[in-house]
Parts: sequence; structure tokens; C-alpha cells
Amino acid sequence: MDLLKAMEERRSSRAFLDKPVDRETLEKLFRLATQAPSAINLQPWEITVVSGEEKNRLSRLLVKRMKEMNVSCGPGANRPLPEYYVERERGLLNVMLPGLPENVSFQDFINEGSCNFYGAPSAIIITIDEVFSSIRLTDIGIVVGYLVLAAHGLGLGSCPIGLITAFDDDIKEELSIAEEKQVVIGMAIGYRDPDAPINKPRSERVSLEDVVKWRD
Repeated sequence: MDLLKAMEERRSSRAFLDKPVDRETLEKLFRLATQAPSAINLQPWEITVVSGEEKNRLSRLLVKRMKEMNVSCGPGANRPLPEYYVERERGLLNVMLPGLPENVSFQDFINEGSCNFYGAPSAIIITIDEVFSSIRLTDIGIVVGYLVLAAHGLGLGSCPIGLITAFDDDIKEELSIAEEKQVVIGMAIGYRDPDAPINKPRSERVSLEDVVKWRD
């Protein structure tokens, strides 16, 4: 697949086919994604792949903890957002609403969907050793970008998921991840359901004038 075309086409998937991704395909995905650059070649990302009943058990735990803790998806801001960010968020809401399951609110769909990885057959948990400062999260962001593009190129759907970081300790205990690791992000991975209404909307991107400044 043409890389530039993939960058234009790829969007997050929030509904997946009931079809497992085989080990060979997942290994190819990670071989491609871990070609990502990192500072002085530290490659600080650590990836845990959860599938089958293990993934179902993890999903049930996270949904339970989300409801107990009353945790909700949000922008992660430490003060009120400027209106132009709110407008971008509103744009996503407007295109997604028609595709939501009947009688399910947007927030409930996103919260529970995040915790059960939108029903994807596999979940990816990306961690980093706490020996690193927050600057190395830049490397995690790069590998996530490689992951979503490689997945698209392999015919897979994906959706990065940040809400699960609220359950860092629960995830580490459930998956026997060492205490000194930090859960940075999760990802749903599987075969995108092309007929699901929630997968049909495409959120818009702002114009270059809004995000790029030129100094000549």
C-alpha cells in the first residue's frame, strides 16, 4: 500500500469483525512498527498483546473499574480549552452521533468502548519503564503513529485508547506487568467492520493555516 495514501485514508475503527488476527500478522505488524525512530536508539516502548479470553477478562475488569471510579474520557486539559479546540471536538461528536447504537449516549459509548477495546479481538498495551523521564513519551507517540499506519497497510483497523491509563495498577496486576512500568496507551486492533455505522463517519482536519506557522 502506498504510504502517503494510507496517511490520508486511515481513520480509527470503533467496530470490529469477530475474526481473530493471526500471530504471524501481528508479528509482522510489530516488526514494521518498531522500525520507528527513537532518541539514541533507546526503543523505550514495551508492548503487551492480549487476545482471546485474556482480552475478554481484561475488558470486563476495565469496564468494572471505570464504572466504580466514574472515570470518563476527556481532553486531558488542566484548564478550560480555548474555543477552537472545543469546536474540533464538537465536529467529531457531530459526525459520530448518527452511527451510535440506539439509546446509547456518546459518552457511554466512548467510555465503555475504550475499556473493552471496542470489541476488537486483540488489545495492545504499551508501557515504558519509569526509569525514563516524560520526554521519552515522544518516542511512544512515534511508535504509535507507525503502529496505526502499519495496521492500515496490513488491512487491519486500529484505535488508540488513552482512558485505560487511569487503571494502570489494575492492568499491571492483571497482565503481570512489572511495577516499575507505566501504562502509556492502549490500542484496539483487529479487522474493521466495514458495515458498522460507527465506522463510516470521517472527522475533518483543520486547515494548514490553523496549525502551521511559517517564518522565512
